[in-house]
Amino acid sequence: MATVITAAVIYPEYALSVLLALAAGALFPVMQDIRMPRHRRQYILLQIVTLCGAIVGCKIAVLFGEFGFRWNSGEAGAVFWSGRSILGALIFGLLAAEIAKKAIGYPLPPNDRFAALLPFTLAIGRVGCLLHGCCLGTPHEGVCSITYADGIPRHPIAAYEIVFELIVGVAFVYMVRKRIARGNLFSMFLILYGVFRFATEFVRETPKLYWGWLSGYQVLAVIAMMLGTAFIMARSVAARNDEPSAEMDLQGAAHVL
Repeated sequence: MATVITAAVIYPEYALSVLLALAAGALFPVMQDIRMPRHRRQYILLQIVTLCGAIVGCKIAVLFGEFGFRWNSGEAGAVFWSGRSILGALIFGLLAAEIAKKAIGYPLPPNDRFAALLPFTLAIGRVGCLLHGCCLGTPHEGVCSITYADGIPRHPIAAYEIVFELIVGVAFVYMVRKRIARGNLFSMFLILYGVFRFATEFVRETPKLYWGWLSGYQVLAVIAMMLGTAFIMARSVAARNDEPSAEMDLQGAAHVL
């Protein structure tokens, strides 16, 4: 998300929305479909690793989004402590989880229930952004506009994102219930959020670091889309490769019977 550099690091309205989002995530039964105790323990470890990766990523990404590869320590320090980027959290959280899966031998596919919950928690967090005004849109006068302390009517970026995330969340809940695109919902969210973020950057007041129109966050959005697509393709190939072995197992069982 775009960051306004100010003296404070924590704002009550933003902190409250983040705490509510974390509480919603903690209370939702994302492990309902994970039956084996060993897999549950592994999944909890993966969640911790994912969270750590997301925390690191949200800081690295906001530095890249605000300064690209050109920044000085004074400005970067202020942004590092006050800024957070959902794009960075998604990208680095995913990479950390995939590396950890290989390391601990976690055999289950990505948790679609977690992917369905994620948009709702992000929407709750964005309420704090909407109230505080830490994600400024470009100047805009009209029905869909919001004015903060600077007195300038702007695009309500946080409101746009809340609507987007609620729509995606409802769609994902439906897909989980109907068992559609199993194991691919998080990757799909990366693609959808990448497209959304790339498009809305044109009405966000973020530094356009490349060619005068492209922001660092748009570069990250493209990376998110590419990662989501790559993981979907990889799982599709793995599923096709598993089909012959599964068929052989069934034939072998029939022969024994």
